[in-house]
Amino acid sequence: MRKTLVLAAALAAGMASPVLAQTVGVSWSNFQEERWKTDEAAIKSALDAGGASYISTDAQSSASKQLSDVESLIAQGADALIILAQDTQAIIPAVEAAAAEGIPVVAYDRLIEDSRALYITFDNIEVGRMQARAVFAAQPSGNYVMIKGSPTDPNSDFLRGGQQEIIQAAVDAGDITIVGEAYTDGWVPANAQRNMEQILTAVDNKVDAVIASNDGTAGGVVAALTAQGMEGIPVSGQDGDHAALNRVAKGTQTVSVWKDARELGKAAGAAAVAMIGGSSLSDVGETTFNTPGGVDVNAIFLAPNPITQDNLSVVVDGGWIGQESLCQGVSGGPAPCN
Repeated sequence: MRKTLVLAAALAAGMASPVLAQTVGVSWSNFQEERWKTDEAAIKSALDAGGASYISTDAQSSASKQLSDVESLIAQGADALIILAQDTQAIIPAVEAAAAEGIPVVAYDRLIEDSRALYITFDNIEVGRMQARAVFAAQPSGNYVMIKGSPTDPNSDFLRGGQQEIIQAAVDAGDITIVGEAYTDGWVPANAQRNMEQILTAVDNKVDAVIASNDGTAGGVVAALTAQGMEGIPVSGQDGDHAALNRVAKGTQTVSVWKDARELGKAAGAAAVAMIGGSSLSDVGETTFNTPGGVDVNAIFLAPNPITQDNLSVVVDGGWIGQESLCQGVSGGPAPCN
């Protein structure tokens, strides 16, 4: 209900004063990841509804290129910016440049530690808790590996903090031993696979569970495990990537925390339109979030949903993935694949 009300408020703010012939520029950190295409479609839909047009750039995982990209979007006449930051600190000069031009900024899904940017994301600490709960339920003891996200993305540590909350008591009791932990540069699956391979070598494959911080890193982890004949041990992820949901159906991934990118994109697009129309950060934001660096930012947090074999039908019923894609290669698996 809270999520629905927040999105409705953002949409209402945008629709109250539609802004014609205005442009929203979106700076993607790396548009090659599967989920961003879904986010983009939702953003475009909200902008269309608010009478604004869409332009975008792809930083290709380069923090320096993203700065140039934002300059280009401003030069092209962007009236608001939505930024998926590659590096939370490196992007701040871009926010400063936008502020100097009176251009509102939405920090999309990843924190920008600047009070002039509206932070819109899912509750990432809770995502981490959900990941750890699912893995812990499947494997409440043994050797754990923690495959984290990018070291330049604050979400990585938010997730890691939530994960630790769930397993801390078992760690303290000696039931769980963390035998390996690594950040994944750029959230790149190949980097996660390499990290997992190195950890498996270091501990002679004595690993019982892996808490991976998104579906891309989970894919890399599962590839490394499969190469050692270890597929099927508990592995977490997030984003509801189609490949990951198929792995959940097959039993090689335990959970993908679904963050419905359609809702996030619509909320961001509506917020951008509303701020072009004169709404302030506090008008659009639903709460104030104190960042790790001690900066208070206006924020909107949406609620995530953990998807396991027990509730796979949710993503099909919600129109997120077709049954054929979900169940590809699955024989006699969980509903709706059985």
